[in-house]
Amino acid sequence: MPPTEPPATRWTFGDPTAYDPDDDLVGVGADLEPGTVLAAYRRGLFPMPVGGRRSPMAWWSPVSRGVLRLDRLVVSRSLRRSTRRFEIRIDTRFAEVVEACADPRRSGAWIDARIKAAYLRLHELGWAHSVEAWQDGRLAGGLYGVAIGGLFAGESMFHWVTDASKVALVGLVEALSDEYAAERLVDVQWITPHLASLGAEAVPRLEYLRRLPRLFMVPEPAAFADRQLT
Repeated sequence: MPPTEPPATRWTFGDPTAYDPDDDLVGVGADLEPGTVLAAYRRGLFPMPVGGRRSPMAWWSPVSRGVLRLDRLVVSRSLRRSTRRFEIRIDTRFAEVVEACADPRRSGAWIDARIKAAYLRLHELGWAHSVEAWQDGRLAGGLYGVAIGGLFAGESMFHWVTDASKVALVGLVEALSDEYAAERLVDVQWITPHLASLGAEAVPRLEYLRRLPRLFMVPEPAAFADRQLT
């Protein structure tokens, strides 16, 4: 079944093409209602808090946007071997994946209670999904993000077992690799050396924004259609 469209947001995000061309941070405030978060993604923004729990929510649109085209994924020989050690599951432990990604002991941890609650609601509505790597019947790593048409906006990933998060990314690409694969795109927000080694590349903000309308016309991936509420 298709995802459920929530009530429209009462907030506006302005014209994304007019944002400061030198600043990734483009807004502060608003709320994290499902309609607000989806409206932000549809304009090329995503929420990420800065400061303490009582600080206003920050909204970002990177000047240099990290993206992964499905046919550009780099799977090394060792990573290919690792994929054989895991089972990929989708949306069976969404809340656990988000909780693991939010572990405050992780370097650069940024996912707070507000973010966790917001994405759990998006999951319940069918917009947010987890791709999980399991080993010996236990969750070993994974990632989560938001799927809108042909766009999968990745939010965070984690691993408890070596290579588990990379294997989850391979699983995500495989799940998206249907007859519309050439029209799909994975948003990774910012490029890191780790993501670059897997085939991600940086594109200018305006190019990313230009791609969005066409991405949103692509059908929902079948892999996400039969979602589970977890």
